[in-house]
Formats: sequence, structure tokens, C-alpha cells
Amino acid sequence: MSGKAFQHVLDNAPRGQPLDSAMLRELGVSSALASYWVRAGWLLRLSKGAYLARGDTPTSNGIIAYLSRRVPGLHVGGKTALDWQGVRHNIAFRPRIVLWGQAPYRFPEWVSAYVPYSYQTTQLFAESLSYETGLKPLPNANPGVLVSVPERALLELASDVGKGQSLEEAINIARTLRNLRGGVLAQFLEACQRVKVVRLVRDIGLATGFEWGSNLQKHVDRLGGKRWSNQIRTGERLVLKP
Repeated sequence: MSGKAFQHVLDNAPRGQPLDSAMLRELGVSSALASYWVRAGWLLRLSKGAYLARGDTPTSNGIIAYLSRRVPGLHVGGKTALDWQGVRHNIAFRPRIVLWGQAPYRFPEWVSAYVPYSYQTTQLFAESLSYETGLKPLPNANPGVLVSVPERALLELASDVGKGQSLEEAINIARTLRNLRGGVLAQFLEACQRVKVVRLVRDIGLATGFEWGSNLQKHVDRLGGKRWSNQIRTGERLVLKP
């Protein structure tokens, strides 16, 4: 009976995705049976409430889908979101996956053993813009993995400038975004509350020479303020004019 139950899990559970207790219950597996399978070597317990079927290997998408069940608003953003949608620039052998979410979360230690990642909860937008705006699964990909559309990802990329992300690379990435949708970009800029982000998107847009980047000053004017200046991680000072 136990063997048939385990085969049922193998046949119906998503491959490459760690299983949590709720998923196991949906597959008819009690906590007692899960513990028995761990002792028998049929399941690997990654951490409390996280299991992996024997012979399975976690994938980046599978891990993010698992985490999305417990981290509000978790999504792939910024540079990674653009990379996953075909915007390639200086791709590393094991690129760090840029993750965003709505609340602080202590990631299990095993996650970094499989996936290099960064995680942040910076609130870019006013509450009038639903947090889910511009987040959706990629076509023919894991439906549990949300990815920022390119226009939102550009603002997230700008937010990362000075925090391990260089302005030069951000501009080079943006120069591949010829088909960015100006109306969609405006929606995010109108809701953005971060002076640094709006000004950087303006400067990045101008540097590309594309039409979508030619008329962004109005969004800077909306937030007002004087010259913005801050020391970044490299020790240099990032200065953005109004």
C-alpha cells in the first residue's frame, strides 16, 4: 500500500519542486506517512515541512514555486526577469536570481545550496497600484512562478543600481529593450514613489535613444525635490539631477 501511495506521489507531484506538507496532504499523504518515507529513504527532508522525492533534483523554477506558496508577492524581478524574457547581457555561469516580495522572509538554508539568489522587499509603488500588477507566469513555464513584465522589471533594475548593480550595465541592458511599451512603463512610473528609481529610469531611457525613453521628465517633476545624492556600495557617489 505504501509503495502504491508513493508511486501516486511520483506520478502526480511536479518534478523539480520541493513538496510541502499541504501538497503531500493533497496527494493523500499524512504527516505520519511522510515521516515513515523519510526514515525509509523515499523522501528527503530538506527542512521542516519541505520534502524531495527520491531521485528528484530541485530546479530554480521548482524552488521558486515552492517558496511562492509561503512568501507573499514573491516574484522574479529586475535583471533576472529581463534575462528570462530574452534580454541577455553578460550572463554568468550561475547567475544570481533576483527575487522580490512583499514581506521579509527567512529562506531555508538549503535554497542557496541549489540556487544563488537575492531577495528584497523594497516598496516601489503606491498602494493604489495593486502589487500583482505586471506579474505573470512566462508562457509554457511553471504557473507557480511569477515574473515581472519588462516595464516593471526596468524599475526594479533601476532600484538595484548602487546595491550591487552598476549603472553602466543597467544602461546596456536597457539598450536591448527597443520594444518596451511606453504606456505600460508610464503606469509604473506614475505609481512609483522612489525619487531615485524614477530619475534613474529617466536617465537610462534617455541613454537608450529609444522613443519610450524620450519623454519621462514629467514623472520626475511629479515627485519634485532637489538634486538626489547617495553613496553607493562601491564608495562612489550617485548623483541624480531633478
